[in-house]
Amino acid sequence: MFVVSVSLSKSVPRDADAVIVGLTQVSGTPALVDVPSAIEKDLTKRWGMSPLAVALDLGAKTKSGSTVVLPTAGVRLVVVGLGDVDVTPEQVRRAVANGVRALARLEPASPLHVVISLDLAEPEVIKGAAEGALLGAYTYTKVGSEASELLRHVTVVSPSAKPEAKDAVTAAVAIAAGVNQTRDWINTPANILYPESFAAAAVATSKKHKLEVEVLDEKALEKAGFGGILAVGMGSDRPPRLVRISYSPRGARNHLALIGKGITFDTGGINLKPGDSMYTMKCDMSGAATVISAIQVIAELGLKISVTVYAAMAENMPSGAAQRPSDVITMYGGTTVENYNSDAEGRLVMADALARATEDKPDLLVDVATLTGACVVALGERTAGLMASDDQTADRLLDAAEAAGEAFWQLPITDEVGEQLVSKVADLKSGGARWGGALTAAAFLQRFTDGIDWAHLDIAGPAFNEKEPYDYVPSGGTGVALRTLVALAQSLQG
Repeated sequence: MFVVSVSLSKSVPRDADAVIVGLTQVSGTPALVDVPSAIEKDLTKRWGMSPLAVALDLGAKTKSGSTVVLPTAGVRLVVVGLGDVDVTPEQVRRAVANGVRALARLEPASPLHVVISLDLAEPEVIKGAAEGALLGAYTYTKVGSEASELLRHVTVVSPSAKPEAKDAVTAAVAIAAGVNQTRDWINTPANILYPESFAAAAVATSKKHKLEVEVLDEKALEKAGFGGILAVGMGSDRPPRLVRISYSPRGARNHLALIGKGITFDTGGINLKPGDSMYTMKCDMSGAATVISAIQVIAELGLKISVTVYAAMAENMPSGAAQRPSDVITMYGGTTVENYNSDAEGRLVMADALARATEDKPDLLVDVATLTGACVVALGERTAGLMASDDQTADRLLDAAEAAGEAFWQLPITDEVGEQLVSKVADLKSGGARWGGALTAAAFLQRFTDGIDWAHLDIAGPAFNEKEPYDYVPSGGTGVALRTLVALAQSLQG
C-alpha cells in the first residue's frame, strides 16, 4: 500500500499543485483563512477582484462541507467551509477531506502536492488536517487494475516548530495508513479474502511491524476446543482461523486486549439472509480488520502499552454440514450454548475469542464487531453502539472516541435482556426476543469476559458506506473505530 508523505512548513512550497484554505465567519462576515500573500496578489491581479470575492461568487459558503476550487492557470486554490473561527480537529479533518475530494473530481493527470494553509498551530488540529487529507484521498483499486494515487505529498503550513507538532504529523500518517489498510481489507471481495488468506495477510503485515503472530487452523482450533468458531465455519469449504497478535514494549504497565469479528462472508447460514441483505456481507470482517490494523499502528507509534489482538475468522455458509438453530455448542472454556439463530454467528466466534483473551489477564477487553442490525435500527448508519461492563469503562471509550472524532453512543445492558439467554438444554442461549437485539448480543458476550473490565463496540452501522462518499468517509469500507482504539491506547499508556 502506497503511503503519502506529509511534512510541516512555515510557508507554501514553490512546487505546490494546490493550496487548501478555509472560509469562516469573523464577526458575522465571511473571511478567508491564511491565504498566502503571493497567491492572493497574483490571483487578484489576474481577476481584478480578491480571491474571497471570486470564491463567494462561485458559491463558497462557511458551512462545513462547502468546497469551491477557484479557476486558475497555476496553483489551484481550494476554498473549504470551516464553520466558526474556533475550529475543532474534527471540523478541520472534514474540511480538508472535502477539499481533497474536490481535487479528485478534477481528475488530475498526475499525483498532486497539496498544501493545507489554515493557520494551524495546535498539534491535535494539525493531526486532524493531515488525517483529513490522507483519508479523503482514499480510493479502492479495482481488482486487476493498477493503483492510481491522487497525492504525492502533503504539506501542512504551521507556525509551530515544536516537537509535538511533528509528532502529530507522524501519528496522522500512521493512523491514516492503518485506516486505509482496514478499508482495503473490507473492500476486498470474499472470494479473494477468506479466513486462510485473511490470516496470511494479517501475518504478513504484522511481521513488518515486528509483532508476534500465531495462527490457529481448524485442527488447532478443534484440539483447543474453540467450538463457537468451528460451528460457524462448519458450512463452508474454507475452514476458520483464529489469529493472535501481541505487542509487548518495555516499560508498559497496562495491558489492552482487542477482539475483532472476522466473518469474511455472512450468508446467514441455514437462517439465510435475503439476497439484497447479503450483497455487502464481505464487510462482516470489519472488526477483525480494525483490531489487526490498530495494533500495527500502536506498535508503529511505539506506545507504551501491551496489546493483544484476537481476530476470529470464519465464513458463514449454508450446506449439509452447517450448524442448525437449536444445536448445542461447547465453547472455548467449556460453556455450552444453545444456538438460537445461525445468522447470529458473530457472537459465537467473538465469545470464543473473548474467553481465550481473558486468560491473558488484560486490564481491559474491547471487542469490535459488525454485530447486529438492531444497532443500526437504534442509532442509524453513522453512529456506532457502545456497551460496557460499567460506566467508568464506557466513559474511557467515549473519551477516546471524542478525541478521535468518531461517533459512538452508549446503550445499556439491562437485566431483562440477560434473562432472555436462559436455556433449557444448555448453560445459556445465544439470543432471545427481536426487540433490543443489540443489547441481548452484548449481554451474551459479557458472559465470556470473566469479570474483566470490558467494552463492546457494535459498528454495524458505520463500518460500510453504501452511499456516496462524504467528508473523509469513502464508499465501501470506512475503517471506523481504529482511530478510537489508538486514542484509547494512548490514554492508557503507563
